[in-house]
Amino acid sequence: MSYSKWIGAGIGWSFGGPIGAILGLALGSVVDAMSNGNNQPLIGDRDYDYGRRRGQHYTKPKTESGDFEVSLLILATVVIKADGKQDKRELDYVRNYFANVYGKERANHAFRLFKQVSNQNNISTRQVCLQIRQMMDHASRLQLIHFLFGIAQADGMVTEDEVKQIYTISGYLSINSRDFESIKAMFYDSADNAYKILEISKSVTDDEVKKAYRKMAKKYHPDRIMHLGPEHQKGAEEKFRQVQMAYEKLQKERGFN
Repeated sequence: MSYSKWIGAGIGWSFGGPIGAILGLALGSVVDAMSNGNNQPLIGDRDYDYGRRRGQHYTKPKTESGDFEVSLLILATVVIKADGKQDKRELDYVRNYFANVYGKERANHAFRLFKQVSNQNNISTRQVCLQIRQMMDHASRLQLIHFLFGIAQADGMVTEDEVKQIYTISGYLSINSRDFESIKAMFYDSADNAYKILEISKSVTDDEVKKAYRKMAKKYHPDRIMHLGPEHQKGAEEKFRQVQMAYEKLQKERGFN
Protein backbone atom coordinates (compact mmCIF):
# COMPACT_ATOMS: atom_id res chain seq x y z
CA MET A 1 0.00 0.00 0.00
CA SER A 2 1.53 3.35 -1.05
CA TYR A 3 1.48 6.38 1.23
CA SER A 4 -0.90 8.31 -0.99
CA LYS A 5 -3.28 5.36 -1.31
CA TRP A 6 -3.29 4.92 2.47
CA ILE A 7 -4.22 8.50 3.24
CA GLY A 8 -6.92 8.44 0.57
CA ALA A 9 -8.53 5.19 1.70
CA GLY A 10 -11.67 5.43 3.79
CA ILE A 11 -11.47 9.17 4.39
CA GLY A 12 -14.49 11.32 3.69
CA TRP A 13 -15.45 14.44 5.60
CA SER A 14 -12.02 14.97 7.19
CA PHE A 15 -10.64 16.20 3.86
CA GLY A 16 -12.59 19.44 4.32
CA GLY A 17 -12.41 22.32 6.78
CA PRO A 18 -9.68 22.88 9.40
CA ILE A 19 -8.70 19.19 9.49
CA GLY A 20 -8.23 19.22 5.73
CA ALA A 21 -6.03 22.29 6.05
CA ILE A 22 -3.86 20.57 8.65
CA LEU A 23 -3.57 17.49 6.45
CA GLY A 24 -2.63 19.63 3.48
CA LEU A 25 0.25 21.25 5.36
CA ALA A 26 1.41 17.94 6.83
CA LEU A 27 1.32 15.91 3.66
CA GLY A 28 2.99 18.40 1.35
CA SER A 29 4.42 16.85 -1.76
CA VAL A 30 4.08 13.20 -0.64
CA VAL A 31 0.48 13.07 -1.86
CA ASP A 32 1.22 13.92 -5.47
CA ALA A 33 -0.62 10.77 -6.49
CA MET A 34 -3.78 12.29 -5.03
CA SER A 35 -3.75 15.43 -7.17
CA ASN A 36 -6.17 15.94 -10.04
CA GLY A 37 -5.40 16.57 -13.68
CA ASN A 38 -4.44 20.18 -12.98
CA ASN A 39 -2.11 19.11 -10.18
CA GLN A 40 -4.37 20.80 -7.63
CA PRO A 41 -4.67 18.92 -4.32
CA LEU A 42 -7.99 17.29 -3.60
CA ILE A 43 -7.87 18.21 0.07
CA GLY A 44 -10.47 20.85 0.87
CA ASP A 45 -11.89 20.60 -2.66
CA ARG A 46 -14.93 18.46 -1.87
CA ASP A 47 -18.59 19.42 -1.97
CA TYR A 48 -18.98 18.78 1.74
CA ASP A 49 -16.27 21.27 2.76
CA TYR A 50 -16.76 22.36 6.37
CA GLY A 51 -16.61 26.07 5.59
CA ARG A 52 -19.47 25.90 3.08
CA ARG A 53 -21.56 23.79 5.43
CA ARG A 54 -22.15 26.34 8.15
CA GLY A 55 -25.71 27.56 8.37
CA GLN A 56 -26.84 25.21 5.61
CA HIS A 57 -28.94 22.08 5.75
CA TYR A 58 -27.00 18.95 4.83
CA THR A 59 -27.01 15.22 5.38
CA LYS A 60 -24.30 14.17 7.80
CA PRO A 61 -21.92 11.82 5.94
CA LYS A 62 -20.88 8.58 7.55
CA THR A 63 -17.67 8.66 9.56
CA GLU A 64 -15.21 6.25 7.98
CA SER A 65 -12.28 4.50 9.65
CA GLY A 66 -9.91 6.98 8.00
CA ASP A 67 -11.82 9.98 9.37
CA PHE A 68 -11.53 8.55 12.87
CA GLU A 69 -7.86 7.76 12.33
CA VAL A 70 -6.97 11.28 11.22
CA SER A 71 -8.96 12.77 14.11
CA LEU A 72 -7.00 10.57 16.53
CA LEU A 73 -3.70 11.67 15.08
CA ILE A 74 -4.40 15.38 15.30
CA LEU A 75 -5.86 15.31 18.82
CA ALA A 76 -3.03 13.03 19.98
CA THR A 77 -0.47 15.68 19.04
CA VAL A 78 -2.42 18.25 21.08
CA VAL A 79 -2.48 16.07 24.22
CA ILE A 80 1.15 15.01 23.96
CA LYS A 81 2.21 18.65 23.85
CA ALA A 82 -0.04 19.59 26.79
CA ASP A 83 2.67 19.14 29.43
CA GLY A 84 5.28 20.96 27.37
CA LYS A 85 7.21 17.90 26.24
CA GLN A 86 6.92 14.88 23.97
CA ASP A 87 7.66 11.79 26.04
CA LYS A 88 8.95 8.80 24.06
CA ARG A 89 6.57 6.50 25.93
CA GLU A 90 3.60 8.55 24.73
CA LEU A 91 4.91 8.47 21.17
CA ASP A 92 5.42 4.70 21.46
CA TYR A 93 1.85 4.34 22.73
CA VAL A 94 0.54 6.06 19.60
CA ARG A 95 2.71 3.92 17.34
CA ASN A 96 1.79 0.68 19.15
CA TYR A 97 -1.89 1.57 19.14
CA PHE A 98 -1.91 1.97 15.38
CA ALA A 99 0.21 -1.15 14.92
CA ASN A 100 -2.28 -3.19 16.97
CA VAL A 101 -5.30 -1.68 15.27
CA TYR A 102 -4.19 -1.33 11.64
CA GLY A 103 -1.12 -3.53 11.22
CA LYS A 104 2.55 -2.59 10.84
CA GLU A 105 2.45 -1.06 7.34
CA ARG A 106 -0.53 1.18 7.90
CA ALA A 107 0.79 2.08 11.35
CA ASN A 108 4.05 3.27 9.80
CA HIS A 109 2.12 5.52 7.41
CA ALA A 110 -0.05 6.81 10.26
CA PHE A 111 2.93 7.58 12.49
CA ARG A 112 4.70 9.33 9.63
CA LEU A 113 1.71 11.62 9.25
CA PHE A 114 1.51 12.01 13.03
CA LYS A 115 5.07 13.35 13.18
CA GLN A 116 4.35 15.79 10.36
CA VAL A 117 1.23 17.06 12.11
CA SER A 118 3.07 17.37 15.44
CA ASN A 119 5.51 19.81 13.82
CA GLN A 120 2.69 22.31 13.29
CA ASN A 121 2.39 24.95 15.99
CA ASN A 122 -0.78 26.70 14.85
CA ILE A 123 -3.37 23.95 15.24
CA SER A 124 -6.70 25.32 16.46
CA THR A 125 -7.96 22.65 18.85
CA ARG A 126 -11.37 24.30 18.98
CA GLN A 127 -11.86 24.41 15.21
CA VAL A 128 -10.70 20.82 14.79
CA CYS A 129 -13.04 19.64 17.54
CA LEU A 130 -15.97 21.59 16.17
CA GLN A 131 -15.54 19.84 12.83
CA ILE A 132 -15.34 16.45 14.56
CA ARG A 133 -18.38 17.24 16.72
CA GLN A 134 -20.42 18.23 13.70
CA MET A 135 -19.52 15.19 11.65
CA MET A 136 -18.86 12.34 14.11
CA ASP A 137 -21.41 10.41 16.19
CA HIS A 138 -21.33 10.51 19.99
CA ALA A 139 -20.10 6.93 20.51
CA SER A 140 -17.07 7.55 18.28
CA ARG A 141 -16.29 10.79 20.11
CA LEU A 142 -16.32 8.88 23.40
CA GLN A 143 -13.81 6.49 21.87
CA LEU A 144 -11.56 9.43 20.98
CA ILE A 145 -11.52 10.57 24.61
CA HIS A 146 -10.67 7.04 25.78
CA PHE A 147 -7.72 6.93 23.40
CA LEU A 148 -6.45 10.34 24.54
CA PHE A 149 -6.42 9.27 28.18
CA GLY A 150 -4.45 6.20 27.13
CA ILE A 151 -1.82 8.45 25.57
CA ALA A 152 -1.65 10.66 28.66
CA GLN A 153 -1.14 7.62 30.91
CA ALA A 154 1.50 6.03 28.70
CA ASP A 155 4.37 7.73 30.55
CA GLY A 156 3.17 6.37 33.88
CA MET A 157 1.00 9.26 35.04
CA VAL A 158 -1.67 11.62 33.78
CA THR A 159 -0.55 15.17 34.51
CA GLU A 160 -2.89 17.98 35.47
CA ASP A 161 -2.08 19.78 32.23
CA GLU A 162 -3.03 16.69 30.22
CA VAL A 163 -6.30 16.28 32.12
CA LYS A 164 -7.14 19.94 31.50
CA GLN A 165 -6.37 19.57 27.79
CA ILE A 166 -8.51 16.45 27.42
CA TYR A 167 -11.29 18.12 29.41
CA THR A 168 -11.15 21.10 27.04
CA ILE A 169 -11.30 18.77 24.05
CA SER A 170 -14.25 16.95 25.63
CA GLY A 171 -16.13 20.22 25.99
CA TYR A 172 -15.51 21.14 22.37
CA LEU A 173 -16.72 17.66 21.36
CA SER A 174 -19.92 18.03 23.42
CA ILE A 175 -18.95 15.22 25.78
CA ASN A 176 -20.68 15.97 29.09
CA SER A 177 -18.80 16.00 32.39
CA ARG A 178 -20.34 12.71 33.57
CA ASP A 179 -19.09 10.84 30.51
CA PHE A 180 -15.71 12.57 30.81
CA GLU A 181 -15.36 11.51 34.46
CA SER A 182 -16.50 7.98 33.61
CA ILE A 183 -13.75 7.52 31.02
CA LYS A 184 -11.18 9.32 33.16
CA ALA A 185 -11.89 6.92 36.05
CA MET A 186 -10.90 3.99 33.82
CA PHE A 187 -7.31 5.23 34.02
CA TYR A 188 -7.07 5.74 37.78
CA ASP A 189 -7.05 3.37 40.72
CA SER A 190 -9.18 4.63 43.59
CA ALA A 191 -11.87 3.26 45.87
CA ASP A 192 -14.77 5.06 44.19
CA ASN A 193 -13.73 4.56 40.57
CA ALA A 194 -16.36 1.86 40.00
CA TYR A 195 -19.07 4.36 40.91
CA LYS A 196 -17.56 7.01 38.64
CA ILE A 197 -17.34 4.62 35.69
CA LEU A 198 -21.02 3.75 36.10
CA GLU A 199 -21.84 7.45 36.62
CA ILE A 200 -23.54 6.95 40.00
CA SER A 201 -22.94 7.96 43.61
CA LYS A 202 -22.23 5.67 46.55
CA SER A 203 -25.66 6.41 48.01
CA VAL A 204 -27.63 4.63 45.25
CA THR A 205 -29.53 1.41 45.82
CA ASP A 206 -28.50 -1.96 44.42
CA ASP A 207 -31.29 -1.74 41.87
CA GLU A 208 -29.95 1.64 40.75
CA VAL A 209 -26.49 0.10 40.34
CA LYS A 210 -27.98 -2.57 38.08
CA LYS A 211 -29.85 0.07 36.10
CA ALA A 212 -26.71 2.17 35.71
CA TYR A 213 -24.75 -0.86 34.52
CA ARG A 214 -27.30 -1.63 31.81
CA LYS A 215 -27.23 2.00 30.70
CA MET A 216 -23.43 2.22 30.55
CA ALA A 217 -23.06 -1.19 28.92
CA LYS A 218 -25.36 0.01 26.17
CA LYS A 219 -23.51 3.34 25.83
CA TYR A 220 -20.07 1.72 25.59
CA HIS A 221 -21.01 -1.41 23.67
CA PRO A 222 -18.55 -2.11 20.80
CA ASP A 223 -21.43 -2.44 18.35
CA ARG A 224 -21.97 1.32 18.72
CA ILE A 225 -18.90 1.95 16.56
CA MET A 226 -19.27 -0.92 14.09
CA HIS A 227 -19.38 1.65 11.28
CA LEU A 228 -15.71 2.46 11.96
CA GLY A 229 -14.72 -1.06 11.00
CA PRO A 230 -13.51 -4.08 12.98
CA GLU A 231 -10.10 -2.49 13.58
CA HIS A 232 -11.62 -0.09 16.11
CA GLN A 233 -13.65 -2.70 17.96
CA LYS A 234 -10.71 -3.58 20.21
CA GLY A 235 -10.56 -0.12 21.77
CA ALA A 236 -14.30 -0.12 22.32
CA GLU A 237 -14.12 -3.58 23.89
CA GLU A 238 -11.66 -2.23 26.47
CA LYS A 239 -14.13 0.44 27.59
CA PHE A 240 -16.87 -2.18 27.73
CA ARG A 241 -14.69 -4.45 29.91
CA GLN A 242 -14.05 -1.58 32.30
CA VAL A 243 -17.81 -1.15 32.76
CA GLN A 244 -18.21 -4.87 33.41
CA MET A 245 -15.34 -4.88 35.91
CA ALA A 246 -16.80 -1.86 37.73
CA TYR A 247 -20.15 -3.61 38.03
CA GLU A 248 -18.59 -6.87 39.22
CA LYS A 249 -16.60 -4.96 41.84
CA LEU A 250 -19.75 -3.36 43.22
CA GLN A 251 -21.56 -6.70 43.13
CA LYS A 252 -18.84 -8.16 45.33
CA GLU A 253 -18.65 -5.17 47.69
CA ARG A 254 -22.42 -4.90 48.12
CA GLY A 255 -23.14 -8.63 48.04
CA PHE A 256 -25.88 -8.74 45.40
CA ASN A 257 -26.30 -10.86 42.29
